[in-house]
Amino acid sequence: MYHFPIRTVALTVALGLGLSAASAQSVYNRGSQGEPETLDPQKTSTVVESDLLLDLYEGLVTYDAKANVVPGVAESWTVNDDGTAYLFKLRANAKWSNGDPVTAGDFVFSFRRLMNPETGAKYANILYTIKNGEKVNKGQAKVEELGVKAVDDKTLEIALETPAPYFIAQLAHQTGFPVHPASVQKFGKDFVKPENWVSNGAYTLKSFSPNDKIVLAKNPNYREAAATKIDTVNVIGIEDRSAALRRFQAGELDSYNDVPTDQIKFIRDNLKTKFKLAPYLGTYYFVFNTRKAPFNDARVREALSMVIDREFLAEDIWGGTMIPAYSFVPPGIGNYAEPAYASWKDMSPIEREDKAKELLKAAGFGPGGKTMTVEIRYNTSENHKNTSVALANMWKPFNIDVKLVNTDLKTHYALLRDKGDFDVARAGWIADYSDPQNFLFLAESDNKGLNYATYSNAEYDALMKKAASEKDLAARGKILKDAEAIFVRDQPYIPLLYYSSKNLISEKVVGYEPNVLDRHLSRFISIKP
Repeated sequence: MYHFPIRTVALTVALGLGLSAASAQSVYNRGSQGEPETLDPQKTSTVVESDLLLDLYEGLVTYDAKANVVPGVAESWTVNDDGTAYLFKLRANAKWSNGDPVTAGDFVFSFRRLMNPETGAKYANILYTIKNGEKVNKGQAKVEELGVKAVDDKTLEIALETPAPYFIAQLAHQTGFPVHPASVQKFGKDFVKPENWVSNGAYTLKSFSPNDKIVLAKNPNYREAAATKIDTVNVIGIEDRSAALRRFQAGELDSYNDVPTDQIKFIRDNLKTKFKLAPYLGTYYFVFNTRKAPFNDARVREALSMVIDREFLAEDIWGGTMIPAYSFVPPGIGNYAEPAYASWKDMSPIEREDKAKELLKAAGFGPGGKTMTVEIRYNTSENHKNTSVALANMWKPFNIDVKLVNTDLKTHYALLRDKGDFDVARAGWIADYSDPQNFLFLAESDNKGLNYATYSNAEYDALMKKAASEKDLAARGKILKDAEAIFVRDQPYIPLLYYSSKNLISEKVVGYEPNVLDRHLSRFISIKP
């Protein structure tokens, strides 16, 4: 008599009923560009974290498969005549993963937690649109004065400082996601550990193994659980793009959201339809530390920026997958006629070089002057390394000695946010909502967490504040363009390229929809056996 393991018997029964192993347990091996620094919604700021949290939580609004903003926990909402008060009706079937109902009070708790200065939220200012948000976050008002109120368990009222055409889109960002109050109160910062985890999205956190994978399990209490096809999502963080490509080719990854650009020809020739290239609303840039000489001198910053051959970077370094950038706000963004471009955009390379030499000479550097030593920092990626090497080569003829420093994603961005020591550092920004304010607010002097350059310009700040109170969209767009003109003149950041999304998608993946935000929630994906 033969004895079969229980698992084998169960699988045999499943197959005998006409079910495949894949339908018994659908698994999605999803590659990611790195590991999250945190899974606390109120403390996150990176795309890596956002992709995870969009699977784990749901805000008042969310994204559909094409990244359109659609109702989430809120099934509907109304707005008053002047656009300063929103009333949200929450779904009756919205639940936490432990079965508790999601209430308006949970959102009040979470918005107050976001703005409470004791939380230390790096990206709280995204929701300064909420009445008294800035005052609360700066310790100038009590958290109870924040413009968020629970009318009853299923009705939430949010008051704004001024009308904001992008407010609903802001609520799809992870900083506006609710956290489970009882879990936060019981476990403190440890509420994000798998054993303490309670969330309200399509998935829950099953395990987090650093340098291996993060495992998400389908949440049976999610309102759309019946339509969610994937049972388990293995999120595998891989910063080495070439290694990710090899694992994708070997079938170990079903998708990965980047490629090694020095292998673009190979990828296009061999992976063909598995390589998805699409427009992406974002800007790839390098940032100057304006607290530090000589990068506190706008002449030096402009000179270093204008001698960079962006066309070479786009075609030769990035394999034609990026577009040369001469503005910080990418073209095609909503509520904006046209970005403000650098004044030297249409100069010939020789004219730019001559102008750069003049600026460097006036600052005491350049050929015949002092040697400038520059340290470029970048997070792990062949693409970022190759870009940094190219910048070093372009600056070398101007008597500039460059050193490269590489760290992992978490360390790199922690250094920038916490105002660590650096000269020039790689960064990038992907739109959270389609409005120029979402790019330009990064350079406001009081944006402590995200103004990596520590740039400060009173005229710029005044224009941003003026734009925030302007109700007419056309007039507002002109004010924001005036602000961007100051930005591109002062060059605290070096805008280099406008992004395109570069995804590797297995033929087994069903439901992937290219979109300008490159948002792809796992609940819309299924895996063919």
